[in-house]
Amino acid sequence: MDRKSLPGAASAIALILVTLISVPLVAGFFGRLHPAFDSFAHFRVHLAVLMIVCALPLLLSAFRREGLAAIAFGLAAITTVTGASMLPGMRPAYAAYAPRAGDQPVYRLLQMNLRFDNATPEKLLSLVARERPDVITLEEVSDMWAPKIALLYPAYPYRVVCTIGNHAGGVAILSLRPFASGTEGRCIEGGTFATASFDFGGRPLGIAALHMHWPWPSTQSAQIDNITGDLAGLAKPTLLAGDLNATPWSAAAARIAEAGTLRPVGPVGVSWQYRLLPEFLRFAGLPIDQVFAKGEVFVHSAGTLEAAGSDHLPVLVEFSLPARETPPDEDMPSITARLAAKSG
Repeated sequence: MDRKSLPGAASAIALILVTLISVPLVAGFFGRLHPAFDSFAHFRVHLAVLMIVCALPLLLSAFRREGLAAIAFGLAAITTVTGASMLPGMRPAYAAYAPRAGDQPVYRLLQMNLRFDNATPEKLLSLVARERPDVITLEEVSDMWAPKIALLYPAYPYRVVCTIGNHAGGVAILSLRPFASGTEGRCIEGGTFATASFDFGGRPLGIAALHMHWPWPSTQSAQIDNITGDLAGLAKPTLLAGDLNATPWSAAAARIAEAGTLRPVGPVGVSWQYRLLPEFLRFAGLPIDQVFAKGEVFVHSAGTLEAAGSDHLPVLVEFSLPARETPPDEDMPSITARLAAKSG
């Protein structure tokens, strides 16, 4: 087939589609300018793939150059998400996983958006019993979930449960480990943000659970403004986990990391998909459940687990803390000398 054999009307339609798709795709790179642009950024891969598909027919038309340019731009946009981009600031800057030290205990954090109307809450209970994490961060702890979560209280007696006035529910932190001495948990920003400090083998570790509102035209950007001070006040070391309703490459995620001096951990992988889509289309979802670290907390792995009844996949994080510093043994001759002087 001749490359210019595509009918003129069809090639014109393809060119119009490519042009229309390019507008939100390009706008997504300017999320810092306005939250509306950042809303497009979350769907960068979807828009890029769609633009490439629409550009393929142009290769058989008089608009071959335009088709090649669109395909090249679409592929370049995808590399900014996958981390293959060579342009600074155009790819997610994940912190590298730390190697495991043979003599250090490894702890586990389980993160999950429960979904407020989850029809199979027993799957979460089975998941917790199977994985036995040291600490759990939860979102959408609705009224329906309250008695179900209470079943975990005997095993996780140290907790912060934040209630919220709407049907979606608040966030919660459940821990096997006791609260760090002299501390207690806090519920922030109407129950969408919780923080607490727990004692992990003599080392305090801050744990934060965060559930962000939906992007523009919803109030996600204003919510980030409201919690900036609390993010900045997170002590070292801290692990923050939650449903950000924002992708790692978005301006929203970058603002959260910058406000708290946090380093993103991952990539965790696609964690959410529209609940009416079949499971085999999970890859087309969004990686909006994220983990951040601050200070000396060494994350060894972070990834999704099998579905547990929610439209979000659970995320399991394995980490360790630096060994406790113990004061060196005092020199025995000096002790002997002091005792002798005292007795004299």
